[in-house]
Amino acid sequence: MSATEHRAGARHVVVVGGGIAGLTAAHRLLERGARVTVLEASDRVGGKLLPGEIAGVRVDLGAESMLARRPEAVALAREVGLADSLQAPATAAASLWTRGALRPMPKGHVMGVPGSASALAGVLSEEGVRRIERESELPRTEVGDDVAVGEYVAERLGREVVDRLVEPLLGGVYAGDAYRISMRSAVPQLFQAARTHDSLTEAVREMQEKAAAAPQTGPVFMGIEGGVGLLPLAVAESVAARGGDIQLKTTADRLDRTPDGWEVLVGKDSLRADAVVLAVPAPEAARLLSTVSPGAAAELRAVEYASMALVSLAYDRADVTLPQGSGFLVPPVDGHTIKASTFASQKWGWLADEDPNVVVLRTSLGRYGETEILEHEDADLVAVSRSDLREATGLDATPLETRVTRWHDGLPQYPVGHHARVARIREHIAGLSGLVVCGAAYDGVGIPACIASANAAVDRLDGDLGGVQELTAHPVQSLHGGAGE
Repeated sequence: MSATEHRAGARHVVVVGGGIAGLTAAHRLLERGARVTVLEASDRVGGKLLPGEIAGVRVDLGAESMLARRPEAVALAREVGLADSLQAPATAAASLWTRGALRPMPKGHVMGVPGSASALAGVLSEEGVRRIERESELPRTEVGDDVAVGEYVAERLGREVVDRLVEPLLGGVYAGDAYRISMRSAVPQLFQAARTHDSLTEAVREMQEKAAAAPQTGPVFMGIEGGVGLLPLAVAESVAARGGDIQLKTTADRLDRTPDGWEVLVGKDSLRADAVVLAVPAPEAARLLSTVSPGAAAELRAVEYASMALVSLAYDRADVTLPQGSGFLVPPVDGHTIKASTFASQKWGWLADEDPNVVVLRTSLGRYGETEILEHEDADLVAVSRSDLREATGLDATPLETRVTRWHDGLPQYPVGHHARVARIREHIAGLSGLVVCGAAYDGVGIPACIASANAAVDRLDGDLGGVQELTAHPVQSLHGGAGE
């Protein structure tokens, strides 16, 4: 008996969205005996995870590493047969291109917030360092229910810390503005510490002491040989092997309740479902929920997104001499166009082995509110990337090949109050039996966060609210993978 025949009498769940969240949900549902149909509007699965090739070398054209200190992504990779392909970065030593030079990324900080002024010596001006030293003299700053990371840190330690370190680190994760980003949602550890300490540097030192007392082993980040873009392909293959039906170029047009479940309209056809998982970006979820939950739809329409572009460049190794390390971040305050560069062939051993004569770099461009940069021609984005790379590293060679990948509305923004908005969305749909949402718009933007969000959504369909409650209480913090993430 085939898997499909075995599930003929099982509950039918339609998953809308074939990114990593939707595929994870489908994978978990099949494990629990459901019959699953995945609807993906584009011509491929994977969402923001996209494998590609340049100069004959496999590369990632989307996200290129995943946080390994959270278990979800690494565990899923192992479940779908990629255990032997998991690889730690060959180097995690990144730099900052700031104040006219590449400077080693400081140690002893939490998302750019230092435990002592000396940790940022060399990155900040002397006055910036002295400003941190005076922090313990300030009265307590109340953070309330939420506060912008940049606003709070600037008040405690001065704007220079935010502009030269916090901003590029947070910008690498969210392509956002540190002065808008929610500390509660984006840096939850720091938010909790700020609520219980008068001094921010003291809070960071206490966090560092606790971490030192119980050190975590293993790498902070992991990649996959051939690129993390292979992860959704492997999950999709596993879903199909278990009888899941993945339909590409298939848009869910409308969602309606029925007396015994749901109806998903697809063109002139309709799918009957016992349950529906919406694993799509907020605007698409808002469209589908506009009739059945106007309140949730209104909240979802208010979620903003940032767009970005990735420029991949391949060079002849004989023409390239790069600084050591995985790459560098660029503070916007310094006025350059790129926001980061990854020395991919130095960061990933597997990539260097693909073709020893080819060196691959990539740059990222675009932050929240900078949509005009994506309207430039590919040649212009390559030219500005090469210009900034020349100024930062001295690299003046002509690339063998270049590729530009645009991610329009690629990263949801987490402004102050994001946690409350997500709670309202879930409250609105709580009364709609058999309907759940998951993905980057809710509980974190990184790969482990999306997987955790999908797992919690499936658990909720089964009546288990533990996963959602855990994510609400402890959002998945997305860290920056060195440079160019």
